[in-house]
Formats: sequence, C-alpha cells, structure tokens
Amino acid sequence: MNIVLILSGGVGSRISSDVPKQYISVNGRMMITRCIEAVLSCREVDALLIAAEPSWQSAIENEAARYAGRDFSERFKGFSEPGSTRQLSIYNGLKRICALSATDDTVILHDAARPLVTARTLSECIAACKEHDGAMPALPMKDTVYISDDGKGISALLDRKKVIAGQAPEAFRLGRYLAANEALMPDRILSINGASEPAVLAGMDIAVIPGDEGNYKITTDKDLDRYMRHLREAENIH
Repeated sequence: MNIVLILSGGVGSRISSDVPKQYISVNGRMMITRCIEAVLSCREVDALLIAAEPSWQSAIENEAARYAGRDFSERFKGFSEPGSTRQLSIYNGLKRICALSATDDTVILHDAARPLVTARTLSECIAACKEHDGAMPALPMKDTVYISDDGKGISALLDRKKVIAGQAPEAFRLGRYLAANEALMPDRILSINGASEPAVLAGMDIAVIPGDEGNYKITTDKDLDRYMRHLREAENIH
C-alpha cells in the first residue's frame, strides 16, 4: 500500500492572512483541497490521511468531497492530530498509519502548502522506494553557496555541485522510518527540520529524484501571489 500523509497543521506566520495559508481560498477553493486533488491524481496512491487541527477538519472533508468526489471518498482514511512541531505531526500520523498499513508499505509525506505537486513526482518517489528505503525530489543549487559562522562574514565556500535543495513529497518504507523517528523521542525529534533528517540519521538509503521548480512551497506573500497568478492563468480567470 502507498499512503500519503498531507501535513496541514502549520499556522503560516510569514503570510499576511487571518487564516493559515493552507486554508486560504483562491478562486473559491482552499489551497489544501487543490493539494488533495493533485495527490489523488496519482493512481499509485492507495490511501490518504491528513494531519489537521480539529477545527478545520469538517471544512476540509466537505470541500474535498465536493471537488475530488469519489477519489476522495474511496481513499480518504481520516485525520491525525498535528503536533507542536512539523516532525511531531509526522510522528502522530505515522502511528495512525500503522493501524492501516503493513510495515513494508510506503508512506509519502507532503505539505498542504505545496498544492502544485504533480502525479509524476509522486509516482517517481513511490517507484524509487521499491529499490531504496526512501526517496525525495531535489533541485540543484543555482547560486554559489557559502557558510557564515557569525552571519556577518564568509567562513567557507561549499561546492554547489554537491549541494541540493530538497522538496516534498518524501517517501519512506513505513517500518524503518517509524523506527528512525522513535529513536529520536522524546527530545531530539524537537530539533528536526526536514522529514528526511531522521532517515539519514538512522542510516537509511534515501534516493534523490529530479525535483520540479513548479512544486514550490507557499511560504511568503510573494509565493502566494505567484500561486494566485498561476491559478488565474490556468483557469483563465481575469
């Protein structure tokens, strides 16, 4: 089984909005429901779980059922509680998924704030997990990358050919990835920033697949403006 966990528990503090960014309605639809529809367009996805605050769950379910229809009703497996950090939200979701899946199944983690993910990217992540413990899309660095120890001067130069920018979705063998997270409980998991970090720390074999510049994360107001322009062009709305 391939089961996607959409992470939708953040507050989006860098967006000028009264509601979390993933629930902003653009052209009559919340960002998260566009993400759900994109995820379900991948036929290899067997099931879907969403980490979201209880206060938003009914709105998510109602709108997703309206727009994704049968795909949503047949593959949606419910909600999990968000944690105090992104990685704790993942951990809560993993425990919920274990009741639905076998340990050799694949869990795919994705952000509600990346609504433009393609079925191709999801398929490639899932396919890579057949040969590896996990997979993530990544983009090459276009800029020269430096280290600054004090934030005021240059301390070292990195070889940008060896530096990549990771994206979501990130896919993992469920059993090994759950164990990697449990090994960091209860304190070390609080310092984790990226979903692949526990896997790397545990020595899991993580493959890199080509990233997609269109699969950007909506983090700032400029990102939101870019997303809105994309929808206007795609839906021919003026």
